[in-house]
Amino acid sequence: MEDYKQNFLWHIEHSQMIKCKLDKLWETISSESNLELFHPFCNKNQVTIWPGNQSQDRLVYLNGRTMTRNFVFWKENHGYDLFINEDGVDPSFVSWRIKQVSKNSIITISIFPYLFNKGNKIFNWFPFRVLIRPSLEKYLYSVLGGLKYYLENDKKVEKNQFGVHPWFSL
Repeated sequence: MEDYKQNFLWHIEHSQMIKCKLDKLWETISSESNLELFHPFCNKNQVTIWPGNQSQDRLVYLNGRTMTRNFVFWKENHGYDLFINEDGVDPSFVSWRIKQVSKNSIITISIFPYLFNKGNKIFNWFPFRVLIRPSLEKYLYSVLGGLKYYLENDKKVEKNQFGVHPWFSL
């Protein structure tokens, strides 16, 4: 497995404890169009190729912004890695990892965004810390909060359920 993370300077990471067994968590995050169940900023999650390595889907956000996800690593009950980008824009790298802890599961999503995250550390540090990091922290909090809500309540997440996001909401 190639270490794509070394192509980036920094990343944003968030973990969430969920009251469910690991196999149920894996079944959810590895199912076709899974983002439509729990992602509060997802309007549509269209599958092109599924499942496994080299899977591909498109994520249409509430504001119409569309991104393609290209999966480069997939291991059952462990997680997956992918690149995500809009057409004509450099990709960001995203890693999803899951593990069982007692009767619960923990999921961690790490985002290595392309924006202000390559090249000169001195030039990129301030815009990354002030613009990119806070926005992606809010994003991860909402996505993982949605996954927790879905798995613990067996109900689809409402649009913008945890608040609006300036990059992805209407």
